[in-house]
Amino acid sequence: MQHTLKNDMTFVGIGLHSGRPVRLAVRPAVVDSGIQFVRTDISDQPNFVAAHWRNVFDTKLSTNIRNDSGVTVSTIEHIMAALVGCGITNATIEVDGPEVPIMDGSSRQFVGKILRTGIVAQAAMGFVWVVRRTVTVQDGLALAEFTPVDRIEIDYSITFENTIVGTQSARLDMRGDTFANELADCRTFCRNADVDAMKGAGLALGGSMDNALVIDGDHYLNPEGPRRVDECVRHKMLDAVGDLALAGAPILGRYRGVRAGHRMTNLLLRKLFETDGAVAKIPATQTILSVLPGTTAQETDLLRAG
Repeated sequence: MQHTLKNDMTFVGIGLHSGRPVRLAVRPAVVDSGIQFVRTDISDQPNFVAAHWRNVFDTKLSTNIRNDSGVTVSTIEHIMAALVGCGITNATIEVDGPEVPIMDGSSRQFVGKILRTGIVAQAAMGFVWVVRRTVTVQDGLALAEFTPVDRIEIDYSITFENTIVGTQSARLDMRGDTFANELADCRTFCRNADVDAMKGAGLALGGSMDNALVIDGDHYLNPEGPRRVDECVRHKMLDAVGDLALAGAPILGRYRGVRAGHRMTNLLLRKLFETDGAVAKIPATQTILSVLPGTTAQETDLLRAG
């Protein structure tokens, strides 16, 4: 069945790239509405922006969408990952500025509040996209690919040479409560050497060690270090979950990313839906898919507790 939130949720923070204070509210929505962003600070033009891969217009260090009137919402990937990772099908996200708050740089606070607020089933069947043919996009060493498998799987690897990150790889079956337990707490990361360049380009103006894992050669600058040994690749997987959520439904198949990012994932979605016979739409029956978080896993309980 389709699912929405039991009640409203509110978050207050700053934009990672804009550095601006922002208030975000997530509200229940009716069946078949999908996930919609609303810019509450805009009233003189259409301010709804659908969370859809066709609306992505910029992928430089984040995923950014806009509507036909040019109204934009930026850095949507972490809230999108939290919603789809918790099985939310329909929701309205109100934001009073151009960018979603970065919170702690992961999806942990979003997921925790979703679980505490509650998820309700709606009186309508959901659906799943099923990958039927292998689809690949490649740009130099970067690659993103869908292959047919009977599960929702992410297989990811990254390489940051001459840093403590090195090469990290992970593969996860994303059904059930995997997102909440394995990815939700993994923070965005950057190299300290890149910070000045990013800020000079008007990016990462709200970035700090409170919302990012900062790499300086062979060590992390954050006193607490990484939350997981392979936190960096897991954050890339978190980003992929959020970017793939712009398909409007779970994708049954294996997503493989090698040195990939927001741009490659969006290019792959475009190719998937533009390639004849590559994907099919089927009802999301319980025998095929279970996306609601579990209630017994220790980590999920900790997230729910805050």
